[in-house]
Amino acid sequence: MTIPDSGFIVENGVSCLPCTPEEEKKIVTDLRNESERNLKEGNLYFVISSRWFQRWERFVGIDANGDLIENESSDSRHFDGASSMVAERPGPIDNSDIVQNGSDCDCKENEIQLRRGLMEGQDYVLVPQGVWEKLHEWYKGGPALPRKMISQGIHHKNFDVEVYPLCLKLIDSRDESQSVICLSRKASVTELFQRVCSLRGIEQDKASIWDYFNKRKNAQLFSSDKSLEESNLQMDQDILLEQVDEHHSSRFGMDSTGNKLALVLSEPSRSSSSIAGGPTLSNGHSGYRSNLYPGSSLGSGSTDIEDGDAYNFARKGEKGGLAGLQNLGNTCFMNSALQCLVHTPPLAEYFLKDYSDEISTVNPLGMHGELALAFGELLRKLWSSGRTAIAPRVFKGKLARFAPQFSGYNQHDSQELLAFLLDGLHEDLNRVKQKPYIEMKDSDGRPDEEVAAESWKNHKARNDSVIVDICQGQYKSTLVCPDCSKISITFDPFMYLSLPLPSTITRTMTVTVFNGDGSGLPMPYTVSVLKNGFCKDLVLALGTACCLNSDENLLLAEVYENKIYRYLDIPLEPLSSIKDDEHIVAFRFQKKGIGKTKLVIFHRWQEKSTSDYLKSGKELFGTPLVTYYLGEDQPSGADIEAAVFKVMSPFRRMYSSAKAHISKENGFLSDGLDEQCSSSNAQSVENTEVEATSRTDLSLLLLLTDDRVMNFKAFKKDTLFESGKILKVVLDWTDKEHELYDANYLKDIPEVNKAGFAAKKTRQEAISLSSCLDAFLVEEPLGPDDMWYCPHCKEHRQAIKKLDLWMLPDIIVFHLKRFTYGRYLKNKIDTFVNFPIHNLDLSKYVMNKDGQSYLYELYAISNHYGGLGGGHYTAYAKLIGENRWYHFDDGHVSSVNESDIKTPAAYLLFYKRVRTESKVEAGEASHGHSSS
Repeated sequence: MTIPDSGFIVENGVSCLPCTPEEEKKIVTDLRNESERNLKEGNLYFVISSRWFQRWERFVGIDANGDLIENESSDSRHFDGASSMVAERPGPIDNSDIVQNGSDCDCKENEIQLRRGLMEGQDYVLVPQGVWEKLHEWYKGGPALPRKMISQGIHHKNFDVEVYPLCLKLIDSRDESQSVICLSRKASVTELFQRVCSLRGIEQDKASIWDYFNKRKNAQLFSSDKSLEESNLQMDQDILLEQVDEHHSSRFGMDSTGNKLALVLSEPSRSSSSIAGGPTLSNGHSGYRSNLYPGSSLGSGSTDIEDGDAYNFARKGEKGGLAGLQNLGNTCFMNSALQCLVHTPPLAEYFLKDYSDEISTVNPLGMHGELALAFGELLRKLWSSGRTAIAPRVFKGKLARFAPQFSGYNQHDSQELLAFLLDGLHEDLNRVKQKPYIEMKDSDGRPDEEVAAESWKNHKARNDSVIVDICQGQYKSTLVCPDCSKISITFDPFMYLSLPLPSTITRTMTVTVFNGDGSGLPMPYTVSVLKNGFCKDLVLALGTACCLNSDENLLLAEVYENKIYRYLDIPLEPLSSIKDDEHIVAFRFQKKGIGKTKLVIFHRWQEKSTSDYLKSGKELFGTPLVTYYLGEDQPSGADIEAAVFKVMSPFRRMYSSAKAHISKENGFLSDGLDEQCSSSNAQSVENTEVEATSRTDLSLLLLLTDDRVMNFKAFKKDTLFESGKILKVVLDWTDKEHELYDANYLKDIPEVNKAGFAAKKTRQEAISLSSCLDAFLVEEPLGPDDMWYCPHCKEHRQAIKKLDLWMLPDIIVFHLKRFTYGRYLKNKIDTFVNFPIHNLDLSKYVMNKDGQSYLYELYAISNHYGGLGGGHYTAYAKLIGENRWYHFDDGHVSSVNESDIKTPAAYLLFYKRVRTESKVEAGEASHGHSSS
C-alpha cells in the first residue's frame, strides 16, 4: 500500500516533525479510500475506541459524522471548538475503555477480548491496517486490536470485520481444567484441533474433541476443513477434550502412503420420508433420528442432537408448543420472531404435514430448500411434547449462511428477521419452478376491480406458496403528479404492514434558557413538541414560552461535563437526536449579534493553595455561558472583561457590598473590585453594578483557553482580538466570587425529560391501532429522495402518494414503527398503542367489497424492551387449541393472563382472520375465557 507523501522530513523511517492536522487528515483519507477499493477476505482492520478517535477527528477538523468542520467564525457548527486550528492534539491511543480486563483467555494479540455488547460507531470504530499503522506511528498507545475481514453468505457475498471472534470454553477431561480458546468462526475444525492440542500438550491422534454444548456430548468433532460456524459451535459454549488410547483409534484410516486420514461422518441423507409427514412414530414425529441419543458418537455436528434431544418423548398428558428457545448470544430477536411464526395456526399445520413435494431446490431466489427444511425441523421440535428448551443452533447456522446480516452475536431487529424468513420460506416453497416474464400494464382508467385482479393473477403466476396463500394481501397505490395531475394506479402485494405512530403524539422537553445580555436569571421551560419534529419546532415553542422578542434569537446547545458538547442550530435537525437524559440549554441573544465575536465562558473553582494557576488542572463546574460582543471595533481584553461582568450580573447576590469586603484577602488580584465594594457601605447593589459595568479594571480572573479547556493563557486589557471569531475564556472562582455570585443557578440544570416522568406519561399518551392505520393510509407527498418519474411530464416529480388496502390475507402482521432514525442517532418511541385482542374489524379499511369477513383475532406479539441497539425481545403467543396465553422469554415459558399482554413493548402484532361461519363460536370462546 502506497503511503501518500506527507510533506515532512523522514529519517530512518521515523518522522522528525509531527504532521499538521491537515496532513494527517489527507493521509488517513487516502488510505481509507485505497482500502475501500481493495476489499477482500483476510484484510486486517483495527478496532479503536470512539472516545479517542473522536478527539483525533476534532483535532484534524472532522465532526462526528465525518463532515468537514466549518471555519471557526461560523455559527453553524455542531460541536463547540472542533476546529483543527485550535483543537488540542490527542494523547496516545487509548483502547482501555473497550477491552476486558484480567482475561484468562489464551488469546494472541489479534484476539484480545473486547467488552461484550459494544456498538460500532458508538463505542468503537474500525480502521484499515494502513490507517492504524500511521496513527500508531504518530500517537503510539494501544493496545492493538486487529480483526480480520471475513466473507459471509451464499448467494450474496458480504464482507464483514469479525470484531468478536468465537470464544470456546475448553474442558480437559484428564484434569478437569478449563481454558478459553478464541478462533474465527470461519476457522476450520482442523485449526481448532491444532490450537487445542498445542495448548494442552497432546498429540492430535490421541485427542478426541466433543461438541459439549449444555454440558452434553452432542457430537464428536473430526479434523476437517469444515468451519466452526458450519459445525454449529456457539459463542462461549463448552468443548470437551478426551484422550484416546490405542484401542480406540478406529476413526482413523490409512491412505496409500500409510498416513492417517480423518474420516468425517456425513449428514444423514434427507429423503422424503425424513421430512415432516413421512413415516412417523406413535407421537407423530419422523423416525429417521430415533437411533440418536445424548452422548452418541455416531452423529456429526450437523445432526444437532442438542436441539431438543432429537424429539422429546413426552410424559403423558403434556402439551406441545410450550418449549422455549435457548439464547445463543443476543438471539432473543430471533427467538421472539420464531415463536410467533411457530404459533401461527396455518403454518404449524402445514409444517407438521408432508411438505416435501413443495420444496424448491432450483429456485435461484431461494435457499435450495434448506431454510424451509431447517424451519420445519425446528417447528416440529417445538411442537413435540415436552417443555425442555431447545437450542436452535442448526437454524442459526442456516440463517448465517443465507442471511449474513444476522450472523455473529449482535442484537438485531425481529421485524427485519421476520421479513427475511417470510420471503425466504416463500421462495423455498414456491410451487412455480419456472417464473414467466410478464409485462406490467398501466391502469389507463380501467376499473379498479379489473386492474387488481390482473395484478394478482400476474403475481400468482410467479409466486405461489403457502406464504402467499396465508400471509400476502394487496394494496392500491395511487400517485398524482403535482404538475400535470397525471394519475398512476398500481396494485402491489404485501406480507406485513409497517404502521407509523401518529404524529399527533407529542414529546415533553425541558430546556433552560440563559440570557446572553445579562438581563435576567436562567429559567427552565417545559414545552410540548411533536416527537418527529425538528429543532426549529423546539425553538418556536421555547420562543413562545419565554416571550422572545422579534429582534432576538435562541441558540440551542447540549451541555456535557460542564462544556458545550454541540450546538443544535440546524433548523431541520430531528428532535430524535436529543435524548431524554441530556441537558439542553438555549442562549437568548439579539439577532444583531450574528457574525459578531462569540464569547464562551467556562467556570472553574480555583483553590487558594494553588501556586501556579496557569497550569492548574482543576475541574470545571456549572453551565458555560455564551454572549456576543456587539461593538463595531475589534474587541479588547477590557471589552471581554466587561462582557463577562455583564453576563454574570444576574447571579450577583443581593446584599450590602460591605459584606463582600470581608473576603478581600484571597491572594489574587483584588484591588479593583475591592475598591468598588468598599467605596460606601450604604451603596446599593444596583449602583455598584452600574459603576462596575462601566469600569475595565475588574478583578475577575479570566484566562484564554482552548477547545478542551486544558491550556490557559493570561491576556491584558489592551490585548486586541480579531472580530467575528469565537473566544473561549475560563473564569476562575475564588472565595470572593462565591461571596459575590450565587453559583447555584449555574449548577444542576434539569434533564430534557426525567425517566420517571416519562413513564407516567406513557399511558396518558396512548394511541389506538386504528389511528396508526389511519396514519399509514394518509395522503402524503413523496420525500425529495424518493421522487417519482412522471410518464407524462418526462420528469421526476415529488408526487402525492395514497395507499389503500384492497385485499387482506388470513394472517396479517402489523409492525409498529417504534424506531426512528435521525442524523446523529437512533431513537425508540415507547408510546403505548392500544390494540384489540378480539374482534378487530378491518372492513372499513378494505376498498374491495367482496363479501369476505375482515374480522381478526390476535394470537401472538413480539415485544421489545429497552433501547435501540440492545434491549431484549420476548413473545406472547396463544396456544393452538387452547384459549390461554403464554409468555416466551428465550428458554423460559410461563402462562400469562390475557389482560396483561397489552404493554408499551408491543412491536409486532399477529392477527388471524375469524371466518364468518365461526363468528358465533369465536364470540362464545372469547366470552368463556374472559369470565375464567
